[in-house]
Amino acid sequence: MAFGEQIKKVRLQLHLSQTEFGERLGVSFTTVNRWENNKTEPSYKAIRAFEQLCKDNGIQLRK
Repeated sequence: MAFGEQIKKVRLQLHLSQTEFGERLGVSFTTVNRWENNKTEPSYKAIRAFEQLCKDNGIQLRK
């Protein structure tokens, strides 16, 4: 599964808008949108924040 698909799946599981999801990760709505559409790749820091968000919410990620 592409990272953008994983981001969107987790965001929808948490019932968050792109804006709300971005706020939780410390990025903008535009950044989340670009990730979900595979236009950009997240930074290492953003990936770690995403993984921590998943861990905090009991969401298993597939590698």
